[in-house]
Amino acid sequence: MKSQNARKYVFDNLVAGNFKPRIDKTFPFAQIVEAHRYMESNAQIGKIVVTL
Repeated sequence: MKSQNARKYVFDNLVAGNFKPRIDKTFPFAQIVEAHRYMESNAQIGKIVVTL
């Protein structure tokens, strides 16, 4: 029963747009190596974005 409640909670909030990703740092594609190193460092709090 709890997993059904959790699924409904997540689904309802996704549909409503209530969940927003936290972006920690953005790297241009030319710095993909640095982005990967940053990811491996576990220093981020949020998502790492690579732009094209």
